[in-house]
Amino acid sequence: MQAVSGLLGELGREGLSPKWTITPVGGADKVPTFVALIGSQRSLNVATLIDFQKSQARVIQNLYKRKLLRKTHVLTFAEFTSKAESDIEDMFEPAFYIDLINDEFQKELANPVNVANLNLANPRILVSLEEYFVAHPLKTGMAFNHYRPARCFVESIAKLSTQISTGTLDRFEAAFRALNTLL
Repeated sequence: MQAVSGLLGELGREGLSPKWTITPVGGADKVPTFVALIGSQRSLNVATLIDFQKSQARVIQNLYKRKLLRKTHVLTFAEFTSKAESDIEDMFEPAFYIDLINDEFQKELANPVNVANLNLANPRILVSLEEYFVAHPLKTGMAFNHYRPARCFVESIAKLSTQISTGTLDRFEAAFRALNTLL
């Protein structure tokens, strides 16, 4: 998020306000505990932008039903991708994300991953990739790890910036704008 926010700023577009502190919590199921701990400090303005899976809808709804967060402060990536379910990876175009996968896992892939070889019936590209890697395991036998392409992206943002689509930038800018209005 910080890398894309910085890129948007360089392009004269709206990035995430520096007033926000990004704190990864490890998934929607861990957000309630984190918010309960940090949200007790009345001086903090807390919001969340999280992955959304239908199976976690109740966890997300409980954030505002239990008054841990105001409903307006609970945002999901699905709101910005117009998909039923979304992770941060779905903010990117599938072809761009697959290029990241191929770059990061090039030594461990028998053959490069191709978008056409993925089952994109699922709205979440991570699920499609996990299915793909079950059928086409990495040479090392390790499981697919979605943190590695994220690291690759951050380390290569200068080189990759011209390859990021306007649609991707628009989605991130919309998410950051929505968060910034909560300040």
